Amino acid sequence: MRVYNTLTRRKEEFEPLEEGRVKMYACGITVSGEAHIGHGYQALIYDIMRKYLEKKGYKVTYARNYTDVDDKIIAKSNETGIPADVYAAKMIENIDRIMAEFDVDEPSLWLKATQNIGNIIDFIQKLIESGHAYAADNGDVYFDVSSFKKYGCLSNRSVEDMLDGVRVDNGEQKRSPADFALWKAAKSGEISWQSPWGNGRPGWHIECSAMNRAAFGEQIDIHGGGRDLIFPHHENEIAQTESLTGKQFAKYWTHNGLIKVNGQKMSKSLGNSLLLEDLLKKYTNEAVKFALLQNNYRNDINITDGLFPEAEKHLTEFYKVIKAVEDKFGKGEAGNPAIDEKFNEDMDEDFNTALALSELFGLFKKISAKLAANDKTAAEDVRQIRQTYSLLGLFKKNADDYLKEVAAKNPENGAELPAEVAALAQKRWTAKLSKSWAEADALRAEIDKLGYTVKDSKDGYTVSKK
Repeated sequence: MRVYNTLTRRKEEFEPLEEGRVKMYACGITVSGEAHIGHGYQALIYDIMRKYLEKKGYKVTYARNYTDVDDKIIAKSNETGIPADVYAAKMIENIDRIMAEFDVDEPSLWLKATQNIGNIIDFIQKLIESGHAYAADNGDVYFDVSSFKKYGCLSNRSVEDMLDGVRVDNGEQKRSPADFALWKAAKSGEISWQSPWGNGRPGWHIECSAMNRAAFGEQIDIHGGGRDLIFPHHENEIAQTESLTGKQFAKYWTHNGLIKVNGQKMSKSLGNSLLLEDLLKKYTNEAVKFALLQNNYRNDINITDGLFPEAEKHLTEFYKVIKAVEDKFGKGEAGNPAIDEKFNEDMDEDFNTALALSELFGLFKKISAKLAANDKTAAEDVRQIRQTYSLLGLFKKNADDYLKEVAAKNPENGAELPAEVAALAQKRWTAKLSKSWAEADALRAEIDKLGYTVKDSKDGYTVSKK
């Protein structure tokens, strides 16, 4: 199994620090707003990584964090008049609900910054004692970037490049513009905690380092997150942690690509954020996953108007074949191991979900041919597809239930059909696959009398009102 390592900028054979065990940490959501599609994508990718490592036989401890105190959350608190801790707790509740609807499993460990203040203060004290950090007169504490000679190793940038465009805000007492805050002195009315340097709160970067150390110790196998975290967040995590421990922090650094909408980076300032909750009102969670996973996780995803409808269309046609097979042959007594072996081969190459999904089109074409030939091994293929691809969150639903869900969510696409019409259309499709042409023609005529038109394609059929 090979994994692309951002630190070395190449694919490497995966060998964990401890045989048979994997310690994995992914940076989660800063809860200043609702969960958008980028949050859902990142959570999905690392859920899949964890599950595939477990499938390979590793015992995986997977931690995710919530940043539940930072500048953005405090700004929202000031804007809404809701105390910062209450606002953050409510947002976490909302995000958890949406992620459950998206069907992403819980990590082994949930970590929150506000529950690790003691660990954060201890970490900062040790950095000061070792000469890697310093306290300013105003109660801020900064990391001394010049004290860590490897700074820039992850982003492959020099300190001079990083300083391009950096400005020091009024009130900051840094020794160098490159230094970054570990602890921020409290302003009037802000949420704060007592510390040796006065009341304040942690800086963003120190949170993950301290929570990692508390959960896993000095080293982990995999650290990940979105590519936008490489610099400064993950670069700063390396500097903090390795300055404290003197050991390599994470063996493998993995980063998923960013979400773009019609070619533009998704952002609140551009007004093009796609909330996950809104997408799930219109599309099934499996369709959203199918759309996202057709992309190599390290590449950016460009969301165009047709991305999710096209994914829903493909999945609907797959589920129609599944329904036809299971209605005719049942669930199948055993799977087809060749399907699982090919899936594993694809996923062994840096979790290549795009390649794994591309296999489905050929598989379902063969299954349709088997169905037409009255070959019962079609049921074995469907059973294996369900078992194997459930790791990606796909084909987990009863076929009837899935097709009804699509019909309910997409009436404008002609999917909302009377039960009688839907049943006749499915029966006709099964007859067509079985090459029972006379029966298929008779069923088409019945559908026509009810005021609907059936249109066939190489992938399946659609039904629309006349």
